[in-house]
Amino acid sequence: MKFLDNILQGINCFTQWVGRVIALLCLLLVSLTVLVVLLRYFFGMGSIAVQESVTYVHSTIFMLGLAVALQRGGHVRVDIFYRNFSAQRKAWVNFLVGMFFLLPFCGLILFSSWDYVLASWAIKETSAESGGIAAVYLLKSLMILMPITLALQGLSQILSSLLRIKGITPKAALTSEEDA
Repeated sequence: MKFLDNILQGINCFTQWVGRVIALLCLLLVSLTVLVVLLRYFFGMGSIAVQESVTYVHSTIFMLGLAVALQRGGHVRVDIFYRNFSAQRKAWVNFLVGMFFLLPFCGLILFSSWDYVLASWAIKETSAESGGIAAVYLLKSLMILMPITLALQGLSQILSSLLRIKGITPKAALTSEEDA
């Protein structure tokens, strides 16, 4: 069980680190948006690269934030029945949903995005706008990173739920996960 707990702790620490990076990206997003507004309305200037960077940062926040939302119980859930379930029954629901919906969904996204992203990398796809960011392939890479990070956090929840089903409370469990 120590090995399994170490895996859970590693995945949870990674997702928490991603969450801290996303928090910093939120500050960057606000700063870039203010810069775009200042440049346009006070100085009469515009920068396509700065405007596109808002899109890049925004996309990164949402694509990588899915795993953080899952970890913290911020994802959409129909709580009509779930909230009244015992901890054991919640663990079963989390286990089954993770195994039969979340992981296959992540696999589908990864599989269907793979060639699209590789094609973008092969040509080092750039912005269609002159003066835009010459790294569209990096933005498209989020389509690969999102299902990987989400699947990792899903695996953590599945393993944690499996331990709970067996009557073991994982040491690496987060308090928000226990309340979920």
